[in-house]
Amino acid sequence: MLKRHLTVANVLSCTALFVALSASAYAAVKLKPNQVKAANIAKQAVTNPKIKNQAVTSGKIKNGGVVNADLGAGAVTGDKITNGAVTSKKLGKNAVTTNSIGLEQVTAGKIGPEAISASKLSASLYAQLVRNVTYVNAVTAENNEGAKSVTATCPVNKQAIGGGARVNGELLEVAITGSTPFVSGNTRTGWSAFARELPDEPLTGKWSLEAFAVCAEL
Repeated sequence: MLKRHLTVANVLSCTALFVALSASAYAAVKLKPNQVKAANIAKQAVTNPKIKNQAVTSGKIKNGGVVNADLGAGAVTGDKITNGAVTSKKLGKNAVTTNSIGLEQVTAGKIGPEAISASKLSASLYAQLVRNVTYVNAVTAENNEGAKSVTATCPVNKQAIGGGARVNGELLEVAITGSTPFVSGNTRTGWSAFARELPDEPLTGKWSLEAFAVCAEL
C-alpha cells in the first residue's frame, strides 16, 4: 500500500520539509552574539524566571531606570546600599523627614561645619541660646577711700548673664559687700560691685574695686 503512493514527488517533498525543519532548529540554537536585538523580543517576553541570578547589574541599568513604583515595600534596606551611595543630589526635596530618621541616627560626626543655622532652630530653642558673648569690666580709682562701688556696663543690645567683683591690692582691711546684676527697667544692663573697709580696721594703703560682666544677646 505504501509502495503504491510512494512517488518521486512525495520523496522530494518530504526531504525538503525535513531539511527545512532541521535548518530552523539549527538556527534556533546557533545564534551569533548580539544577533537578537531588543526589537526582536516581544513585550513582556523576558520575565524574572528567564533572568539568571546577578545577570542584571547596576552597569546595565540606565539612569532613572528604576523608579519608586518598581520597588517593593521594604526592598531597599540599609545593608543593600553601599557607603556614600546616597548623596544629597540623589534625594528629592523633602524626601528625608523626621519620620524617616531613627532615634540617635543623626550624630555630631554626621553634621557638617556650619550646617545648623539659626533659621533651622525652633524659636523657643533659639531664644534660650547664648549668642555673641562679650566680656566687659570697669574699675574705680586707686586711693584710700573707705567705701567704693562700680558698674561694668554691657554693650547696646546685650544683657548681663553673669559677672563678678575683685579688690585690687593686698589689703586685709577691705571686703566685698556686693556683687550683683545692674538692672534698668527689666533689663540687666551690667554688673555692679560694692566694697568697703572693715569696721575697726583702719586702711593702711590704696586700693581699687573692679567689676566684671559677661554680656550676650538674648
